[in-house]
Amino acid sequence: MHADGLPTEYAEVAWKRGLKGMIVTCHNPMPDGFSSHVRMRDDQFDEYVSIIDEARKDWLGRVDVRMGIEADFFEGYEAFLEKQLNSAPFHFVLGSVHPQLAEYRKQYPTDDPVEYQRNYFHLLATAAETKLFDSISHPDLVKNVTPHDWNPEVIMDSIHGALDRIAATGTAMELNTSGVQKVISEMNPFPEMLKAMAERGIPVTLGADAHQPDRVGDGYLAALELLADCGYNEVTLFLQRKPNPISIAAAKESLQNAELSSNESP
Repeated sequence: MHADGLPTEYAEVAWKRGLKGMIVTCHNPMPDGFSSHVRMRDDQFDEYVSIIDEARKDWLGRVDVRMGIEADFFEGYEAFLEKQLNSAPFHFVLGSVHPQLAEYRKQYPTDDPVEYQRNYFHLLATAAETKLFDSISHPDLVKNVTPHDWNPEVIMDSIHGALDRIAATGTAMELNTSGVQKVISEMNPFPEMLKAMAERGIPVTLGADAHQPDRVGDGYLAALELLADCGYNEVTLFLQRKPNPISIAAAKESLQNAELSSNESP
């Protein structure tokens, strides 16, 4: 699996931080050895299902543990992906475009970093248009692949065009707090893109991309404040692949109360 530790360890941190639930979204198996170094193998999928179910039972009544998946969108693999996503009762499916992968670079070769960025946003919209995904993950990840050539003002027309297409599908998009640990240290996506998402009524989901247990819920309070500043009133949680809006005010209060309770504990 492409993470450290077991789901039950992540659930323990979630409980300590006052989260009422968590959805596990490990990287999906892909055929033909596609980026095999960063995802589970196909023969590990049953184990994935099993260890999440064990965590669900371990934390029943304390942390609501659900099974999701982070699934790569890559043109030509749509039929494979549709079959895979229908093979298990996922609660939440994150759709990802990973422009740093060797397979991506080979399929979309260019020496022009701006063209590379524009194509990435085009593919985000194409992913949403498949209707395979509930939310599109870390949706400006390309900035960390081409950091020295990242000037969003130059490509805002492409970003806005992609957001128009995504809004038309009803697909959500993610605010990923782990972006602060990357080359360009800010959450994904950047604030102006979040504002453009809010203007188009695109639902937003929240994720920490926690590949280690101690990163569960990282930056959530700051993320909620950022979303509010960018025009959002709600975050969206998916259960049984159906959207459940939660007010940002209620989410902040819940986390702040948990933080206060933790600080007051002996």
